[in-house]
Amino acid sequence: MKHNKVGSVMTKDVVRVRYATPFKEVARLLAEHRISGLPVVDEDDRVIGVISETDLMARQANAPDPYEPAHRLGTLALAPAARRQAAKAKALVAGGLMTEPPVTVRAAVTIVEAARTMAQRHVERLPVLDEEDRLVGIVTRRDLLQVFLRPDSGIRTEVVDEILVGALWLTPLAVDVSVTEGVVTLTGQVERRSEAKIAVSMTRQIDGVVDVVDKLTHRLDDRNIQPAEQAVHGVAEEWLRRL
Repeated sequence: MKHNKVGSVMTKDVVRVRYATPFKEVARLLAEHRISGLPVVDEDDRVIGVISETDLMARQANAPDPYEPAHRLGTLALAPAARRQAAKAKALVAGGLMTEPPVTVRAAVTIVEAARTMAQRHVERLPVLDEEDRLVGIVTRRDLLQVFLRPDSGIRTEVVDEILVGALWLTPLAVDVSVTEGVVTLTGQVERRSEAKIAVSMTRQIDGVVDVVDKLTHRLDDRNIQPAEQAVHGVAEEWLRRL
């Protein structure tokens, strides 16, 4: 079972800036290329930070309110996050605007792993690095969503060929597989309970699968059978250990 990698969906022609790039040049690049963020790189093309539109907007957000009583301005103690925001509001170059350290990803990482990183780190884009930590691309949430445009027919073929036949050694017609809008329904009876669980678990990992409806039954409940007695073959053995 092959997973699409970040390298297959990333943008290779990356708009980037250096630490000393002026504020207005950063703003111009974002507007000109219609992007919401870009990486900051050093002389060796290694990513040292990331700038988003939000970072630039800090200047407007932190502008003094003309109606604010004068005696209150600058008297409140700022929390660390507020101090960072205030510093960005005064920044004149990319190095002062950027968020660091940057959250990055390797080109060989799967789309699923990249999506998980984005969700956990609350970022909208990931600079993509090669084996020498140099910038080779950038991937956004929109790029990762491309995987869900995969045709239902392609998903069904992979379930049958890679999981039912290749991993579980079943005949193609042993389990009925239907796919509608990325939702896979598995219907039928297999020999062992563990085979049913493996089929469902592996199907969930296929690129483009939105959900799995489990309608599988089994003849034998092998939960209490010792590992030496189990007859699960091929790559399914590794999946059985994960369950």
